[in-house]
Amino acid sequence: MTASSNSPEPLRLLAVHAHPDDESSKGAATMAKYAAAGVDVLVATCTDGSRGDIQNPAVEGEPHPKRDMAGARRLEMERAAKILGIRQRWLGFVDSGLPEGDPLPPLPAGAFATLPLHRAAAPLVRLVRRFKPHVILSYDENGGYPHPDHIMAHRVAVEAFDAAGDPERYPGTGEPWEPSKLYYDRAFSPERFRALHFALEEAGLQSPYAERLAAWLESDAEGHTPPPARHPTTTQVDCGDFFEVRDDALRAHRTQVDPLGFFFAVSAEMQRRAWPWEDYSLIRSRVPSELPEKDLFAGLR
Repeated sequence: MTASSNSPEPLRLLAVHAHPDDESSKGAATMAKYAAAGVDVLVATCTDGSRGDIQNPAVEGEPHPKRDMAGARRLEMERAAKILGIRQRWLGFVDSGLPEGDPLPPLPAGAFATLPLHRAAAPLVRLVRRFKPHVILSYDENGGYPHPDHIMAHRVAVEAFDAAGDPERYPGTGEPWEPSKLYYDRAFSPERFRALHFALEEAGLQSPYAERLAAWLESDAEGHTPPPARHPTTTQVDCGDFFEVRDDALRAHRTQVDPLGFFFAVSAEMQRRAWPWEDYSLIRSRVPSELPEKDLFAGLR
């Protein structure tokens, strides 16, 4: 018999991310808020981040990441998890890297994004059956942005959501558990960037979002704007009080994040005034839900 996920407290949230640092740039304030409120929050990190480039000029000369990027990022992930107040598990796959060139080169053999789905999803199915999350957070079909590891992270999250409760699937990975809700993160929603852009302009400050917004808003020859997002926002979690925590966690990923860069262009206080939420799309729910929502656990409390 499939285990029921309609148990009372403690509530459990599982966020599936491609690389160490993704958890801090997507949904981090939400996770910190829920963790502070007593929710058991776990991040599943699919890959080791070993093929990431150094993005922070201040780290360029440091020997550890040049010698052992995966080891450096493991330490960064540990610090970020402590800051957010969450737990974290590695799924054990190798970073695929971001292919560049025309035509694009093939991905490295054996990397996460090259694997058959059943092999890539099995460790996550095992983790879902062990951790028993009520809610799973993931990326959309485009991976949030089209990095091959992000797209594969989306695929394994959906596979685990569908398969973990079926005793016939993935034998040997534990007792079945059926999560109740699946969400896609909308960290890069145009609505949020538009609000932050106008907040900066109204304050007389230069906005780094103008070029991105122009691309999003650019109309075609007949004057039509781009179609709405495939998965519109259904759920906004008010988590502005945890924006500083999120920023501290992001800065913990020193190899990947420039503390003077794009992510920190708008102060936490200005963000609280302009857009104090993190946005999600409810994709699947096995419990009754009324939209719009303000809580990922709506219908479960």
